[in-house]
Amino acid sequence: QVQLVESGGGLVQAGGSLRLSCAASGRTVSTYAMGWFRQAPGKEREFVAAIHWSSGYIYYGDSLKGRFTISRDNPKNTIYLQMNSLKPEDTAVYYCALATVSGNVYYKATYNYWGLGTQVTVSS
Repeated sequence: QVQLVESGGGLVQAGGSLRLSCAASGRTVSTYAMGWFRQAPGKEREFVAAIHWSSGYIYYGDSLKGRFTISRDNPKNTIYLQMNSLKPEDTAVYYCALATVSGNVYYKATYNYWGLGTQVTVSS
């Protein structure tokens, strides 16, 4: 089993920044990828960013690259999401996810472990 704990969400004004963290614990030795998704009220959960664990290759959702940066601290089994130039439309619950089996990192179904989520609210 793997446990994921997110932190760092909050309320920020448009144009501001936030940094989310996700710490993984448990059986993390078989990690294939870790990533972030977000879900706004009434919308589908959408892909934000991910890291392929062995290669370190990074993936971003459409239109987010340039404002959002995903990074990792391997020894701590932790990933981060630095979010800059935040917009009201970035308001959502942000979820950390971990996959232990290979698959398309853009798809929710690839990930078999999820955190509880952290709320990010961007005011205009």
